Amino acid sequence: MSVNALSDLRASPGIIRVHGHRGARGVLPENTMLGFVQTFNAGVQIVELDVLVTADGEAVITHNPALKAASTRDESGEWLPEDGPLIAAVTYDELTRYDVGGLRPQTEYGDLYPDQAFLSGLHVPRLADLCALVARPPYTDRLLNIEIKSDPTLPQATPPIPDLVAATLSPILERGLSNRVILQSFDWRVLHECADQAPHIPRSYLSYLPRPNAPMTVTIYSGSPWMDGLRGENLPQIIAEDGGSVWSPYFQDLIARDVKVAHDLGLIVNVWTVNEPSNIDQMIALGVDGIISDYPARVQRRLMAHGFRWQ
Repeated sequence: MSVNALSDLRASPGIIRVHGHRGARGVLPENTMLGFVQTFNAGVQIVELDVLVTADGEAVITHNPALKAASTRDESGEWLPEDGPLIAAVTYDELTRYDVGGLRPQTEYGDLYPDQAFLSGLHVPRLADLCALVARPPYTDRLLNIEIKSDPTLPQATPPIPDLVAATLSPILERGLSNRVILQSFDWRVLHECADQAPHIPRSYLSYLPRPNAPMTVTIYSGSPWMDGLRGENLPQIIAEDGGSVWSPYFQDLIARDVKVAHDLGLIVNVWTVNEPSNIDQMIALGVDGIISDYPARVQRRLMAHGFRWQ
């Protein structure tokens, strides 16, 4: 079967793509091999995942710059008393001593995902482990949407950007997966480095617009360090002119006009992170290419209800 990330991520008549966010965070421990395998086995072709790099240069699949106390236990099975250590400050072997198979009850983060399975003995995987999985049957038609984590305001949390990108690319290139991945980031400095090191791999530009009482860091504004010097009010045009292939906005930032502009420029539009059925329906109506969700099965069901398929 011929696989190509750009063509296989683009919507086509009757098809919108489903991306399992961190595997399927709503029901399975996030960014774990078990989560990825089960998501693939449920018929989802694309998983979204996060990559950071350890002190010894290993690209690992985890979201936060430091281990999260609400989802991490130590070798004795005790919950971490606070977030830490930094991923960039420990070796991969040290990282494997921690268990990331469950969410701590009665925490703000744990309460967000009451249906997530609680498991033990799961560890932060290497990107190389996932690349090895999809390089062999029955997963040779699966795609990886890889977010490289970086924060321009926290340079101590990651290695220098050239090293961060090189470590991420290493297992991808070793397994010959360049045609089955996209590389995305909120930090567009990372995407510019990806363009230098691997111009043949498609790049996805994540964005989050200003809003009152924003629950996470806003990345798009005049003079933003996240945009690496790019300027303008028309995000699709900025991204297309910068050589991007994919625009990945927060779903509440998206309007129909922007989808049309993006598509006219040849961009793929993947929205994040869409979990509620009513919001999924809105994204289907807008005609996006891909829906990134903690509950990919919900997206599958809503697509079927509208007469769509996902691959």
